[in-house]
Parts: sequence; structure tokens; C-alpha cells
Amino acid sequence: MKTTINLLQEKYGPLMTLEALAETLNRSSEGLRVSLRIRSDLSTVINLTKRKLGRRIYFKTEGIAKIIDGEVTSNE
Repeated sequence: MKTTINLLQEKYGPLMTLEALAETLNRSSEGLRVSLRIRSDLSTVINLTKRKLGRRIYFKTEGIAKIIDGEVTSNE
């Protein structure tokens, strides 16, 4: 049985683009971008996985998988 992290890493690798994250969360890229700028529990946790390489923004696949699986919450 494949875990969430295995599925996401097979599809996206160790880092996800904003577009890949939006697809995974079934949201539009622009809608997700706006949501991540607003202070909320979910945006805070997702932004902790954010990495900037040059002008590009990526999200750690492992961190996103843990959020999806409920292993990470804003209370931690």
C-alpha cells in the first residue's frame, strides 16, 4: 500500500510547485496564492513548508503529505 508521501513524491519529486500544490488540493493556482497570503491555521502550516529558490517558490512534498495525513497541525 502506498502512502501519501510516496504518491506525491512519485508524481512531483521532493519539491512541489504552487501549481502542483494547487492541483493536489483541488484549488486554482491563483486562489491558493491568495489563501496563502491570508493568516489562517492552514496557510501558516503550509507556509512552513515553503522554500524559495531564486524567484521560484516550492513546497516540501514531505511536509505537504504530513499536512494531508493530519500529522501536522497549527497547534504544533
